[in-house]
Amino acid sequence: MADLLAEREIPDDVSDEVLDRFTDVGLIDDAAFANAWVESRHRGRGLGKRALAQELRRRGVDDELARDALEELDPDQEEATARALVRKKLRSMRSLDRQVAMRRLIGMLARKGYPGGLAMTIVKQELAATDEELPLLNDSGLEAD
Repeated sequence: MADLLAEREIPDDVSDEVLDRFTDVGLIDDAAFANAWVESRHRGRGLGKRALAQELRRRGVDDELARDALEELDPDQEEATARALVRKKLRSMRSLDRQVAMRRLIGMLARKGYPGGLAMTIVKQELAATDEELPLLNDSGLEAD
């Protein structure tokens, strides 16, 4: 907010006074903002910790406050969200080769900020589970055995 006030050529002393007053009355609370942002973007967009950290950094949230907010994100919830994203995307991938599907799913999770190891594990597990229900195509274009 200080940067915005500076862009609008508000004198520094006035800007400092306004920001101090806003902080005193609770209108500016970076910790509350960071916590709400992490919760909202994780549940709404399915973003992982890495993507959430980047978004908070771009919005000017202090690294320590961002780290605290990200620690509130339960690892089990993060895994469950990643798994749900993969299951949803798998529905539209029935006609794809297994390797292509795997590459696309891992790429999707990477773009959403999930660690590579977690992405690989979840994608392999979900592909194995769906192979039993509706097999993906193998390299020859036939259903996998």
